[in-house]
Amino acid sequence: MAKKSSIQKNLKRIKMVDRYAKKRDSLKKIIKNKKLELSERFAAQLKLDKLPKNSSKVRIRNRCGITGRPHGYYRKLKISRIALRDMASAGKIPGITKSSW
Repeated sequence: MAKKSSIQKNLKRIKMVDRYAKKRDSLKKIIKNKKLELSERFAAQLKLDKLPKNSSKVRIRNRCGITGRPHGYYRKLKISRIALRDMASAGKIPGITKSSW
């Protein structure tokens, strides 16, 4: 089980990304628009820099929904490999059985 503070910090980042998504997108469009003047684009870059760092999508860490483990994460299932194995062994995931040969 991951530290509760790490899990809460990641949840806080997810909420912040949702809150600032529209603002970040509009500023990035202005920055990438080569038809605008350099001063306008530079001003948009300064505004983007003033936004909180945790409002950036790349700062979100994929964590297991059950244990909070950050490594061995399956994106489709949103759980870690260890939680997947435990659930498969318990028969909680349909269509998955533990292999033996």
